[in-house]
Amino acid sequence: MSTIQGYTYILLCANGTYYTGSTRKLELRLKQHQMGLGANHTRKHGPVELVYYEEHTRIDTAFYREKQIQRWSRAKKQALIEGDRNMLVKMSIAYRDKDD
Repeated sequence: MSTIQGYTYILLCANGTYYTGSTRKLELRLKQHQMGLGANHTRKHGPVELVYYEEHTRIDTAFYREKQIQRWSRAKKQALIEGDRNMLVKMSIAYRDKDD
C-alpha cells in the first residue's frame, strides 16, 4: 500500500480567483494561507476556501500536476473542481483537432 507524499490543491479566494498549489502537508498549508502566511496571491486575496485536492504518492508528481493545472483556463479548472469529465475532455482537445 502506498502512502500519500503530496497534494495538489485549488483554493477559491475571496475575490473569486483560483489559486493552485502543492504541498506535503495539506492541513498545515491551508492554515498558512488562511493566516496570510501563504503565497502572495492568497495574502492579497484571502480568505480562501479549499475547493479541490488530489493525493499523490510522490511530491514531485504533485508539483508537476500543480504546474499543469496552473496553465489551464478558469473554465477548465471549474470543470475539474465540479468533476465534469465530459467538459474536461472537450476542453482538452487542441483547437487544430476540433471539427468545424
